[in-house]
Amino acid sequence: MATTQERTAEQDLPYDVFSRSCPSRGTLEHVTGRWGALTLGALYESSLRFNELRRRVDGVSEKMLSQTLHALERDGLVDREAQPTNPPRVDYELTALGREVAGRLIALIQCLEGRMDEVLASHERYDAREARRSY
Repeated sequence: MATTQERTAEQDLPYDVFSRSCPSRGTLEHVTGRWGALTLGALYESSLRFNELRRRVDGVSEKMLSQTLHALERDGLVDREAQPTNPPRVDYELTALGREVAGRLIALIQCLEGRMDEVLASHERYDAREARRSY
C-alpha cells in the first residue's frame, strides 16, 4: 500500500499512464510488449548489429525487429549508429534512459526466470482444476 508521501509524489507527476490520452501509454506498450522487452534486454548486455540482435531475440521476424527498433529509437531508448563502410554497418545501443528502463526489465526478467518452477506448478494446478470443471 502506498504511503501518503508516495501518493502525493505520484499526483505531482505531469503524466498519468492510467489516463486514456496520456502519451506515456505508447511508450509503455513499446517497452512491455514482447519484442520491445526482449530487444531492450538484449541491448542491455551490449550494443549489437541488426542481425546479431535478431539472432539474440530468437523468434522475432526482421520486420517486427525493425518496427520495434524504430519505436524504441523514437521514444529515446535506443540509438542507431550507421557506419559509413561498405557494406554499411549499423549498430544499436541503449541510451541512458534506455539503460535505466532495461535495467528494471532485467530485474523483472530475472525474477520471473528464478520463479518459473512456481509458475509451472501453478499452471499444472490450474489446468487440472479446469479439466475437472469441464466434465
